[in-house]
Amino acid sequence: MKHYFLLLAALCFTVGTTVAQSSCSQYYPLVEGTSLQYTNYDKKGKEEGQMDYKVTNVNESGDTVSATMVMEISDQKGNTFSSDYDITCDGNVVRIDFKSLMNEQMLSQMGEMEMDITGTDVELPNNLSVGQELPDSNVNVKMKMGGVMNMNMDVETINRKVEKQESVTTPAGTFDCYVIYSETRTKMMMSNQTMPSRVWLAEGVGMVKQESYNKSGKLVASSVLTQLSR
Repeated sequence: MKHYFLLLAALCFTVGTTVAQSSCSQYYPLVEGTSLQYTNYDKKGKEEGQMDYKVTNVNESGDTVSATMVMEISDQKGNTFSSDYDITCDGNVVRIDFKSLMNEQMLSQMGEMEMDITGTDVELPNNLSVGQELPDSNVNVKMKMGGVMNMNMDVETINRKVEKQESVTTPAGTFDCYVIYSETRTKMMMSNQTMPSRVWLAEGVGMVKQESYNKSGKLVASSVLTQLSR
């Protein structure tokens, strides 16, 4: 279950990370070497681990800028999970590889399996406003274990909208943010979960804070920006 919440925190990061960068993108880090660190907490505010992100392989061609986001998640027991995904800025919209919604290395902890991953990229326009609705995104993972057992996992990010503007203070500073609400619906075998979340997103900085809730709206996990270097 802990790994599920770490995955959800990583997912929420993908729908709202930014750093001052090229003019193509207002809400995603597209500067080579930019790094961000987040501290993860449980529902009682106890530290559970960290998420580290680094921007690599930045390429610019005309109005299009692309980059690779390298992600590493670590918990208090010393377990570490890593992955990477692509970000592309084209005109007024940033698109994130749908594979960013699912950490393949986390899934691999379930044992040896073949995976086929498909989906719809995460999109975020450069111009945000309160009340704005954002496109849904999804990823489908088909897993085959030992050529015998098949298992499917669907993760959908739905009901995305810009709720309000709010000032947030973290160890990294005080930021004026847009608050983006979304729901993550996960279907796997007989399990069907929907978890709401909010991301506090500051232009030119990135995801400042993230909170995940259970179906009753109670806080179950959070992440806060603690370090930023460019």
